[in-house]
Amino acid sequence: MTSNISESNKRITKNTALLYIRMLLVMAVTLYTSRIVLEVLGIEDFGIYNVIGGIVALFSFLNASMSGATARFLMYEMGTEDKEKLKVTFSSALLIHISIALLIILIAETIGLWFLKTQLVIPENRMDAAIWVYQFSIFSTAVAVTQVPYNACIIAHEKMNVYAYVEIINVILKLLIVYLLVISGFDKLILYALLVFAVSTIIAFIYRIYCVRHFEESKFRYHWNFEIIKPMLSFSGWDLYGNMSTVARTQGVNMLLNIFFGPALNAASGIASQVQNAVMGFAGNIVTAVKPQIIKSYAAGEFERMESLVINASKLTFLLLLLLSLPLIIEMHFVLSLWLKEVPDYTVLFCICTLLFNFFATMSIVVVTAAHAIGRIKRPSLINGTLYLSVIPISYLAFKLGFSPVTSYIFNILAVIAGMFSNVWTI
Repeated sequence: MTSNISESNKRITKNTALLYIRMLLVMAVTLYTSRIVLEVLGIEDFGIYNVIGGIVALFSFLNASMSGATARFLMYEMGTEDKEKLKVTFSSALLIHISIALLIILIAETIGLWFLKTQLVIPENRMDAAIWVYQFSIFSTAVAVTQVPYNACIIAHEKMNVYAYVEIINVILKLLIVYLLVISGFDKLILYALLVFAVSTIIAFIYRIYCVRHFEESKFRYHWNFEIIKPMLSFSGWDLYGNMSTVARTQGVNMLLNIFFGPALNAASGIASQVQNAVMGFAGNIVTAVKPQIIKSYAAGEFERMESLVINASKLTFLLLLLLSLPLIIEMHFVLSLWLKEVPDYTVLFCICTLLFNFFATMSIVVVTAAHAIGRIKRPSLINGTLYLSVIPISYLAFKLGFSPVTSYIFNILAVIAGMFSNVWTI
């Protein structure tokens, strides 16, 4: 028993290190490519790209819910060591995600397309390019949705080295995107959307080929087993409201910024999101590495080990985020000036707000992971979802009354603080 725990702890440490190597590669390339892309596209086109991607993301809340359910049930079956049930679970999850992808395409090509053409503030001479970007974003999302069971399979097997290796290919392809964007005489915005779609598709299929070759359960078989699908849908159903609210809050605020202040503010918001995701990724790597062990420990009845993992992971994520965020908050203007050739208005304030948001959000991430392991997600989803959704109407009223665009970010922070205390209280 002790040797098994020691081996598991070593695996967590190794996987965390590999995820950080991957994250460093991603950050280095993202910092470089973001600057070049912003410079080549210009603030207006960069803002258009971000707000259009947000429309598609708004319709992907279904996938966010099923993603958590898929990972949880695959890890749980691995903990119980029921290989046959694991195979059926994977195939059932893949069928559900294919259905979700088709539903997203349907909604995006109807409601989403109408919203793009009639509600967003996009210069008339860029509307054709915007529609092309929108179509590429839809298909990129569809690929990502059907990719979820494969990524969940890799994480469940704790093969984090695969992420590090594939990320090297991803980095090379992203650098190629920048090179082609600079030398091409084609419409830069359309070309950028096309290349991003192509790279995301290539990377997705690399992961799929790896899974099929190495994991027996990832070889698709038509299984529509309602006894397995029902608990997955039930789990994701309770998670749906929370995930829908999170996506709606993020993208809803992005839409409001576009409607009230124009594409330039979407450019600032897009840069803030990149900073937020980069810092959040550092803390999130610990959760990604420890999550399989938390769920497997619960499935195996090792409750004391699960509790120990939750407490230690919470401490590590808190300290790491503190060390990363404080220097950035203090010197944000200097960092952005070094990074970007031209810093859009409000970018500094948006970035500081997103880092403060991260600080409180990360403190409850591991607690939510424990709730997923246990299956106790009803109350946290309802409370957090309602808090997050409230940001949209409050922001709308604030903008109508002439308040600063930073107001919506402040409301986000207040909502996540309330949600953090709610998670600790309800789990």
